[in-house]
Amino acid sequence: MNSDFDDFKAYYTLAEQLLDPMTKEQLADCLRTLALHVADYRSRFGEIPRQDLLSLLGATEINDDEARLLRDGMELLVGYLASVREGWEDEGTEIH
Repeated sequence: MNSDFDDFKAYYTLAEQLLDPMTKEQLADCLRTLALHVADYRSRFGEIPRQDLLSLLGATEINDDEARLLRDGMELLVGYLASVREGWEDEGTEIH
């Protein structure tokens, strides 16, 4: 069975593969969508403590909760990258 960190690494690799051929405009669309996602979360649940997230970026050791957070974040990124790259279900929908 894969650990959350193993899943994170797999999503990270997939994200790299999706990012490589994307245009600047596709990347901007993905960032806009992620910004909306974060804004929606913030409006529902309040501010996200950024200091905790910044410390995780430089961590050399992580616990199970942090591994899940990394996995979930990378899974979310992969989903948005794939959606932008392949086009949204409603082809007439523009992000900006």
